[in-house]
Amino acid sequence: MPPLNSDKAQSTSAAPAAVLPIALTMGEPAGIGGEIALQAWLRRREAGLPPFLMLDDPERLKAIAALHGWKVPIEAISEPEAALDVFDRALPVLPVPLPAIPQPGIPDRRNAPAVLHAIELAVTLCSNGKVAALVTNPIHKAALYDAGFSHPGHTEFLAALCDAPRPVMMLASDRLRVVPVTIHVALKRAIDLLDADLIVETARITAADLRDRFGIPKPRLALAGLNPHAGESRSMGEEDAAIVAPAVARLRSMGIDARGPLPPDTMFHAEARETYDAAICMYHDQALIPIKTLDFDSGVNVTLGLPIIRTSPDHGTAFDIAGKGIAKPDSLIAALKMAATMAKHRIDVQG
Repeated sequence: MPPLNSDKAQSTSAAPAAVLPIALTMGEPAGIGGEIALQAWLRRREAGLPPFLMLDDPERLKAIAALHGWKVPIEAISEPEAALDVFDRALPVLPVPLPAIPQPGIPDRRNAPAVLHAIELAVTLCSNGKVAALVTNPIHKAALYDAGFSHPGHTEFLAALCDAPRPVMMLASDRLRVVPVTIHVALKRAIDLLDADLIVETARITAADLRDRFGIPKPRLALAGLNPHAGESRSMGEEDAAIVAPAVARLRSMGIDARGPLPPDTMFHAEARETYDAAICMYHDQALIPIKTLDFDSGVNVTLGLPIIRTSPDHGTAFDIAGKGIAKPDSLIAALKMAATMAKHRIDVQG
């Protein structure tokens, strides 16, 4: 899959110098977000990380660093641009105080308003051009409901804050990019929801952002079939011929290099991945199983279709290992580097 590693395409292995810092939210305070952020800062030079600032409680981060013996100076800042001067010597933090001291693995609803405020503030900073991009640490939705959180997930909350009608979730690594057309719904419901319009809109947004934010001039999309063998001439279901194939035809009429429906079981081996820049998949697991098999630790969650750039580690709060100092920062590091590269491509496109 050459475009993933070409000079013109997004790669998580080489991030450009940032002209603005990247905002990183605290996520769920009882999870691993603070630990992986501190470890990412410790690896900032060897990983070639762009400068980033945290929207978090400085005292929380100091406590985590002290617990694990990590030498990470924490420096509170009042303006995002100060992070550029601070980052090399300390982790810059735009303070978002927490009302309750977090206990690893035990979410506290009293901290929910601060978690949401950090996200809202980060979106504002992105929208006002104060930071280059937003990277979000994982949240715990159940702990946020009492604070007024009513969205299916992080992505939908960000879309509401940005007034973006159609966010699209992409999972990306150096080996593969996948986009599920339907996401967090039961498989039966996903089949009911699937139609040509939804496929076309998802693929159209994907192609536009691959061009404008990943630096791929002519994105190639491979659309997976819904059924085994992509329906095998309707012998294994009507959906591929009745829904997916017409969507592909419409995309091609729009000038988008799309092909399919392709048999899902032969789309993800190394030779097949060389032929496309993103796989458009019909349901959640069809997309996430291959990328998590190929690159479990370094996959990045990217939200397409927003006016801002947002990436996130492709994992959850990991309450079971929170506080133990063993969480791997690889996915966060990849998310930070991908956000910086996307921001550079956006500047290049906008001139």
